[in-house]
Amino acid sequence: MKSTILYIAFVAVFFGYANGQSKSEMAFAKLPTPKAGEAVATFGGGCFWAMSEAFSELRGVNTVISGYAGGIAKNPTYEEVCTKTTGHAETAQVYYDPKVISYEKLAEAFFYAHNPTQVDGQGDDIGPDYRSIAFYRTPEEKAALLNLIKTINASKHYSAPIVTEVVPFTIFYAAEKYHQGYYKLHPESGYIQAVSVPKVMKMRQMEKAYLKPEFQK
Repeated sequence: MKSTILYIAFVAVFFGYANGQSKSEMAFAKLPTPKAGEAVATFGGGCFWAMSEAFSELRGVNTVISGYAGGIAKNPTYEEVCTKTTGHAETAQVYYDPKVISYEKLAEAFFYAHNPTQVDGQGDDIGPDYRSIAFYRTPEEKAALLNLIKTINASKHYSAPIVTEVVPFTIFYAAEKYHQGYYKLHPESGYIQAVSVPKVMKMRQMEKAYLKPEFQK
């Protein structure tokens, strides 16, 4: 994991990069309309660059949108979410085929792709915008999340108990276009290499049987 000095450097470089985006790239991404038979799930586990990539590598996942959820501010920008005042967390909204992958399996991948035992942060990414949070849309999804937390805690996979917020879904705001697919578009990024890649590799290791063929290497 990166040092604090490296993290500050990454943040400075990123905001310089963000300020150089075109108006088109700074515009918000468009949320897709779920296709017939397609289900939707929403999770937040630190920086959405890694979480979006992790989910996109699972069989049955069709589309993943990076965005913001869990707060009170309407139509927040990335800069506003970074102020820690909107209540929103960086999240990934997953559009998937429930005939191929279940909500429970997505939730399991979520718990293994980040550190769900850290309060308000992931590593050096500190603040409520990086908190671990899982949204449910039905009583069955809520039960699946709570059962998984109980099971993973009992397995002692983590040395501390899971602190993930389990809350009802209300609304999701898509992030700016330049955040979408950022992991794949910027593999040379220091932040991607130091922070995002380990999360994705962790998920791959735990969910090998559910990866798309191109990621089963």
